[in-house]
Amino acid sequence: MKTVLAEVAVSVSELKRHYASILREADDHPVAVFNRNQPEAYLLSADFYERLMTQLEDLEDAARVRERADGPFVDVSLDDL
Repeated sequence: MKTVLAEVAVSVSELKRHYASILREADDHPVAVFNRNQPEAYLLSADFYERLMTQLEDLEDAARVRERADGPFVDVSLDDL
């Protein structure tokens, strides 16, 4: 059985009938969408998705900084730039 990574779950048919209210509910958290009692998709508001992508970019940047923290470094003077 798949792990459901949401506190709220709806069926596909319920999503079709009540899309606007479910989307409002998804404002601050994902909503799992089930088809035949299996999680098929997650509904995210645009704001939530943008915050999620920003967090992912921040984590990737932090990992890159850690990878490069020990060098190698190139000495450059401001005049050379």
